[in-house]
Amino acid sequence: MALAETTEKAESRAVELQIDGKSRVFDIDNPELPKWIDDAAFSSDDYPYKKKLDEEEYLETLEKLQIELVKVQLWQQKTGKRIIALFEGRDAAGKGGAIHATMGNLNPRWARIVALTKPTETERGQWYFQRYVATMPTAGEFVLFDRSWYNRAGVEPVMGFCTPEQHKQFLKQAPRFEKMIVHEDIQFFKFWINIGREMQLKRFHDRCHDPLKIWKLSPMDIAALNKWDNYTAKRNEMLKATHTEHAPWTVVRGNDKRRARLNLIRHILSTLDYDGKDKSAIGEVDDKIVGSGPGFLK
Repeated sequence: MALAETTEKAESRAVELQIDGKSRVFDIDNPELPKWIDDAAFSSDDYPYKKKLDEEEYLETLEKLQIELVKVQLWQQKTGKRIIALFEGRDAAGKGGAIHATMGNLNPRWARIVALTKPTETERGQWYFQRYVATMPTAGEFVLFDRSWYNRAGVEPVMGFCTPEQHKQFLKQAPRFEKMIVHEDIQFFKFWINIGREMQLKRFHDRCHDPLKIWKLSPMDIAALNKWDNYTAKRNEMLKATHTEHAPWTVVRGNDKRRARLNLIRHILSTLDYDGKDKSAIGEVDDKIVGSGPGFLK
């Protein structure tokens, strides 16, 4: 029995967290979501709405926006216009769902997702941006990055995968690299999807106990549970250093995935000047959900 108890303790993934000045214990393996998380998740990070957008309204609006995205793709085929949209945010922020909603009805021959794995030994010896250059769009193509070169601004320095000097160098080089992208006449979008801490914990818990989502929960997610403040500091440093006139950050509040997806797509459509654009179908971007740069975050 003593050995079993020791093994159980060794395998426990419970962590003690400091949240709003209070010490909380979060055990992701406990199937019951703690009440303090459930109560605070949706309103965390000062989210401006009290409940999710109605599903019927969401689906109806999404269809209209996806029709506009198809028009964008036809316009790209006609003009050769290239588009990049990169999706960044904390783990469980909703990047994958936003990409899926954007990509949903596009022709996959001319729209693709880039989600690179960790660099190979050869790639580690290259210029940091080199492997991303190879993924850039050709004429008429829409490329969506599920994470990007900004790994070096967040997960790598927080988890010790790069040196402080490499991180510092990245923050200097990224705006220059992105200026080349824009000067190449590529339409370039950078999205940071922001969520509150309790919402992240809720989504991690959901993943752990849903057999269809368990694959989304990685050891890195568990390791990052008590590194919230570290990630916040690196996020703020990143936004300050890389929010530029030629490549601004668009910040999206993501506690409600439905509102986040719709308004992110609206931002893309509102920015582009494509054939057959239906402004009434696009609607207005919700300025409570979408803002520009670090000033939009608390």
